[in-house]
Amino acid sequence: MKIKKHSRFRTFILAFSALFFNANVKGFFTGTLFTGASKNVCVPVFNCYSCPGAIGSCPIGALQAVANSRKFNVSFYVVGFLTLVGVSVGRLFCGWACPFGWFQDLIYKIPVKKRPIIGKIGRILSYLKYVILAVFVLFLPFAVTNNLGLGEPLYCKWLCPAGTFQASFPLLLTNPSLREILGWLYSWKVLVLVGIAALSTVTSRPFCRFFCPLGAFYAVFQRFSLYRLTVNPGSCTNCGACDRACKLDLTPQTEPNSPDCIRCLDCVAACPTKALTAGFRFVEKPKSVSCQTEK
Repeated sequence: MKIKKHSRFRTFILAFSALFFNANVKGFFTGTLFTGASKNVCVPVFNCYSCPGAIGSCPIGALQAVANSRKFNVSFYVVGFLTLVGVSVGRLFCGWACPFGWFQDLIYKIPVKKRPIIGKIGRILSYLKYVILAVFVLFLPFAVTNNLGLGEPLYCKWLCPAGTFQASFPLLLTNPSLREILGWLYSWKVLVLVGIAALSTVTSRPFCRFFCPLGAFYAVFQRFSLYRLTVNPGSCTNCGACDRACKLDLTPQTEPNSPDCIRCLDCVAACPTKALTAGFRFVEKPKSVSCQTEK
C-alpha cells in the first residue's frame, strides 16, 4: 500500500512538472512558440525548446546552440548549471520532474508482458548514453561546421524523441504549411520516437537508462552528489523488497547510488524496515559492509 501511494504521488509531481515547464498552454492551440524572458533560462530536465508550451530552454539544446554562434565555443552557463544540479541531487529530476520520463512511465502501464533488459546486455547499453552525449551533443556540433563556420544541433536534428513528440506533433497539427514540406528526416525522427515508445511498453524508462544525454551528464555526479541513498546494514533483513520494487532492475541494497538510478525512490518506499533512506548528506559517513541478496 505504501509503495502504491508513493507511486501515485510521484505521478502527480511528474504531471505537475510537465505542465509547469510547458505552461504556455495557448501555444498548443495557436501553433506559436513562447518568446518571454524565461526562455533564456535552462530547465533541469529534458524538455524541447521548440515545444509550443515550453517556457524555458532544454539544456541539451542550449549546449548545441552555441555551435551556431560566432561569439562562443562553450556555454559555461549551461555546463555550470548542469554541474550544480548534478552535484546537488544527481538524477533526482529524472525520476520526479522530466516530462519525457513521465511519457515513458505512462506507456509502461500498457498491460503487455514485460521484458526487462538486464545482465550483460543491459550493462553494455547503459554506456550508450555517454557515447551519445560525447559525440552528438558535445563533439560533432563544434567539430562539424558549414561554410560559415557554424555547427548544427545534430542531436536535436537527428535523434531527439522529445522534440518529435513535444514540438513537431503539436506544430504540425496547427500549421498546415509545415505538413507540406515534410521529408525523410521527419520520418526518421518519428521512427526513433516509435521505437522508444514500443520499447517503453516492455521495459521501464529505456530512454533514461540507455539513450538520454542529459541523464548521462547527471549520472557522472550520481555517486557523490549531496542527495543520495544510504543503506543501513544493521536494519536490513535481506528481504529483497527494494530490488523487487526497482523498475530499472537495479540492486539498491548493494549499489544504492548507481549512475543508472533515476531516484524515483520506489525502493525506499518498499523497504519494510527503513534500512534504505534518501536525503542530503553533507558529511560522508564511514562506509560499512552492505547487505547482500540475489535479485
